[in-house]
Amino acid sequence: MKSDAATSTDAIGPGKNHYVILDGLRGVAALMVVIFHLFEPFSFGDPQRQIVNHGYLAVDFFFLLSGFVIAYAYDDRWGDMSVGDFIRRRIVRLHPMVVLGGVFGALLFAFQTSSAFPKIEGNSAGYVIAVMLLGFTMIPLPKSADLRGWDEIYPLNGPQWSLFYEYVANILYAIGLRRLSNRAMATLVAAAALALLHLAVFGPRGDLIGGWALDFNGIRIGLSRVIFPFFAGVLMKRLGARIRIRHAFAIGSLLLVAALSLPRFGGPDHLWLNGIYEAGCVILVFPLIVALGAGQKTVDGASVRVARFFGDLSFPLYITHFPLIYIYTAWVTDARPGAAEGTLVGVALLFTAVTIAYVSLRFYDAPARAWLASRLLRRTR
Repeated sequence: MKSDAATSTDAIGPGKNHYVILDGLRGVAALMVVIFHLFEPFSFGDPQRQIVNHGYLAVDFFFLLSGFVIAYAYDDRWGDMSVGDFIRRRIVRLHPMVVLGGVFGALLFAFQTSSAFPKIEGNSAGYVIAVMLLGFTMIPLPKSADLRGWDEIYPLNGPQWSLFYEYVANILYAIGLRRLSNRAMATLVAAAALALLHLAVFGPRGDLIGGWALDFNGIRIGLSRVIFPFFAGVLMKRLGARIRIRHAFAIGSLLLVAALSLPRFGGPDHLWLNGIYEAGCVILVFPLIVALGAGQKTVDGASVRVARFFGDLSFPLYITHFPLIYIYTAWVTDARPGAAEGTLVGVALLFTAVTIAYVSLRFYDAPARAWLASRLLRRTR
C-alpha cells in the first residue's frame, strides 16, 4: 500500500515573475495527493477499489511543472552560473524541508506500529536515527534496510523518493542535457514517452505506480516517470507552449482533479486499458494543463489568491504529511473504522497536515532558505 506525492517546482530566479496559475495548479495537485492518501488505506491494497484512483499521477504532473519552471528560471542564466551554483540553488530550495520531513518521520515512527507494516517492530531507536541521518543526505536505502516492509528507499518519509528522482533530473539537465537543441530534446522526449507508454501498458499492474524501491524494477519505474515529464516541461518552455483563455485556472484545476479522480479503467482482466489512460494523462492531458497555466503570468482574483496560498504550501505539505498517513493507515488497517468515523478523522488529519505545512513554511522553511542562500549563493542575473 504505497503511492506518490508532489515535488517542489518553485525555482524562479531573481528578477523573474512566478507563473501564478501554475503555482495554483501545484497547490491543487498537492491537496489531491493528501486526499488520495487518505482514501488509500480503505482500498486494503486493491487498486480497483481505490477512490481518487489515479492520485499517484500527481507526482508526474509535478515533474512536468518542475521541468517547465527550471527551464524558465535557468535556461538563460548559464553564462554566469556554473553547475555548482545551480546545484547549490536546488539544495537551498529543497533540502531544509527534506531535513524537517525526516525529523518529523522519526518523531512519529513510534506511533505507527500496525499489522499493515510487517517489519516495523524490533527497530531500535539508534537504527531509526541512523536512517533519518542517511535520509538527510538523500542516500537511498536498499530493501534490506527498510523499516516497515514497504521497500521504501526513504522509510521514514516515503514520498521523498520523488525528490531523489527530481535531483536526478536536475543533475542531468545541469551537466549536459540543457545543451541539447530543441530537435534533440524533442527526440529525447519522444523516446521517453514511448518508454513511459510501454511501462504503463505492458507493466504487470497496468499503471505507473512505483519508483520507491531500490531494485531494477523500481529504478526503471522512477526513471521512466521522471525523464519524460521533466524534459517535456523543459521543451514546452523553450517552444513557448501556452494557451491563452479566460478562466484558465478553473479549467486547468477541473481537468487535473478529474484526471486524478476517475475510477480505474479496464478492471483486473484488461489492465492495459488503465495503462493507456494513465500514459495519456501524463503525455497529453498534463502538458495541456500546463500550457493553460502558462498562458498568463500575472492574474489576480480571490480564487487565484487562495490557490497561490496552497501553491506556497505544496512542498511543505508534500514533505510533512506522510508520517501522519502512516499513523492513519495503521489505524484504518487495525481498527477498520466505519465510513463516518473514517471521514471525520480523515478531515481532521487533512486540516492538521495543512496547518503543519503552514507553520513549517512560515517559521522554518522560508527563514532556513534565506539563511542558507545568504551563505551559499552568489548573485546571478
